[in-house]
Amino acid sequence: MPDDSSDALLITLDRTAATPLAVQLADALRAAASAGQLRSGDRLPSTRTLATHLRVSRTVTAAAYDQLHAEGWIVGRHGSGTYVTTTPPGAMPVDTARPRPAPPEREVIDLQLGIPWVGGLDRAAWRRAWRCAADSDPLIRHHLAGLPEYREVVAEHLLRHRGLTIRGGLATEAVLATAGTSAAVAELAAAVLRPGDAVAVEEPGYQRAVGAFEAAGIRVLPAPLDRHGLLVDEVPTGVRAVYCSPAHQYPLGSRLPAARRVALVQRARAEGWWVIEDDYDGELRYDVAPLPLLAALAPDVVVHLGTTSKILTPTLGAGWMVAPPPVASAITAYRERTGTKPAAAGQRVVVELARNGDLGRHLRRLRRELSERRVLVVDALRAAGIPVLGDDAGAHVVVLLPSAQREREVLDAAERHGFRLDSLSRHHAGHSRWYGVAIGYTACSRDQLTGVLPVLVDLLVS
Repeated sequence: MPDDSSDALLITLDRTAATPLAVQLADALRAAASAGQLRSGDRLPSTRTLATHLRVSRTVTAAAYDQLHAEGWIVGRHGSGTYVTTTPPGAMPVDTARPRPAPPEREVIDLQLGIPWVGGLDRAAWRRAWRCAADSDPLIRHHLAGLPEYREVVAEHLLRHRGLTIRGGLATEAVLATAGTSAAVAELAAAVLRPGDAVAVEEPGYQRAVGAFEAAGIRVLPAPLDRHGLLVDEVPTGVRAVYCSPAHQYPLGSRLPAARRVALVQRARAEGWWVIEDDYDGELRYDVAPLPLLAALAPDVVVHLGTTSKILTPTLGAGWMVAPPPVASAITAYRERTGTKPAAAGQRVVVELARNGDLGRHLRRLRRELSERRVLVVDALRAAGIPVLGDDAGAHVVVLLPSAQREREVLDAAERHGFRLDSLSRHHAGHSRWYGVAIGYTACSRDQLTGVLPVLVDLLVS
């Protein structure tokens, strides 16, 4: 508080009172500090300035300051002035004293779905990629379809790790950058579909996709599954698109058989559907090579979606779309019209990770670690006679349960024992048809996973 701000101090002295003026002034300044009118670090007027403002002698203001200094309310700084300090020890009432810190909450081990294994990221490579990305020149305009170098990296990634050869031109014409799967679905709903259109979504399935469709006014119809994935013959008629995860069904974990893939494509072509293929963790297969992508089988009707969120981290906000020309054109036109487009920073980091070979090394390390973790989980469950649903792939396994009540009992018991599971019923848009628990094994450490498995087994067999 500068010296000329003494007018801001609302201090009234009663010259008719028996209490000395210096005591009144000290009491008023103390009360102002206690009430927050004056705060720690505020500069007080000089004794001369304050005396002039209050029309008292400087002896009065000096005596008041001396008293407050002795009590620890103010401090003088040589050549700078007088400042309010923190409330001195013992000055605060007992009931407002700082409470004792609460004991730390018990750590909850997270075994839910959709969480990447960020512990496996090479932090040196991670920092190097960000530094190299920052060396790039700042953009002067957006690339509606994404950075060309990022789209080339995605094309190479899909060829090497998913066996997809981009057709119909250069990769920069066929691949679009996205901000991730949910953002891509939202763009498809807004740019390609129309409010009131119907889309069939696997049930159970990815509920964020359901939310993105519904937010755009799209009607979502359930597409039933069995243990092998989508029942193609039971997909409702009259839909504009079918959203599915054929490589590793989310959340049941099955791989759509080849015959059903062919049938799905045939129906799409015959009935004018778009097939939206969510390949959220297609790189994570441990037994055999995955079946070819639907986008390789039918690039004319399939919109392929991928993301770095499961193989790297959501920090990047980077994904991709491979779409037929009419869809790609509609997406870029929508971005031009609305100004919405994926951020370039995460794309640049992915480019640098790929350029230095760090992306490939990370994927090899990721597959090895998650394969070993899956063996730990599956062996523990099967040794206790608990059947496991799903292929040898991905980052979670599923155990079916007979009812919603039993599902809730297991989830609640897990919480009491300090770990958190996912339920199958949560992944339904309508009435639940499947009950069970999905067990993710990426968010925790391997030691935590090993320690919690005996407890998990006991809960499931009890």
